[in-house]
Amino acid sequence: MEIIIQPNPGVATSLAARLLGKTIREKPDAVLGLATGGTMEALYRQLVAAKLDWSGVTTFNLDEYVGLPPDHPQSYHHFMGENLFHHINMSPRSINIPDGLAASIPAECEAYERKLSATGGIDLQLLGIGTDGHIGFNEQSSSLASRNRIKTLTPQTRKDNARFFASEEQVPHHVITMGIGTILESRHCVMLAFGARKAKAIAGAVEGPITSMNPASALQNHPKVTVILDEAAAADLILKDYYRWVYEQKPDWQKI
Repeated sequence: MEIIIQPNPGVATSLAARLLGKTIREKPDAVLGLATGGTMEALYRQLVAAKLDWSGVTTFNLDEYVGLPPDHPQSYHHFMGENLFHHINMSPRSINIPDGLAASIPAECEAYERKLSATGGIDLQLLGIGTDGHIGFNEQSSSLASRNRIKTLTPQTRKDNARFFASEEQVPHHVITMGIGTILESRHCVMLAFGARKAKAIAGAVEGPITSMNPASALQNHPKVTVILDEAAAADLILKDYYRWVYEQKPDWQKI
């Protein structure tokens, strides 16, 4: 697990954008796993501004709310369109987001898993992290071997996401999410976290025990994980000075 600490969210986001841009340039038919949320908005703006060629890229989003139509302002279909897909040269046929209105949610989850597998797997998976350590919508106590499935959101996650809705009552109770086991099959995982509210979750994910009570800690078992943080999110890391030193000593061929 590589931990990269940057002075602020702006510098950290630029680093993540360079990493994704490098992936697309080196592999024009890359399969990307995409995430949503406030942390990703600035990243997608930078990717749009980079004018990359997305024509051969395939994407799979981590999750979607159950019960929200694609045109709902808070659906992740709408988020991705507004923040990325409407601004790049990507075929709609190559965009994959779970269907929160599927007649059978279990069947939709299984179909999504099969389609992802048929592509050969995700080359780079973008991740954020919740204040309780969840990745995707894999809440605390999620199986570390879980696959795509329906999950019930915790009161804390609904409270955290209420800022995107008119009120907390409007936040759906259920989601479709890529499972932790599915995420861990990605060839490269890139997790971004900014702000003091994420410091405790990051410390547990990076330096704590591997436990379902901090789902992101499962990434410790992955062979290639890049964690990009600002100073506030890194505040509780015991070895933060060592991580800074390691990053500064990287050989040129290893730098982003």
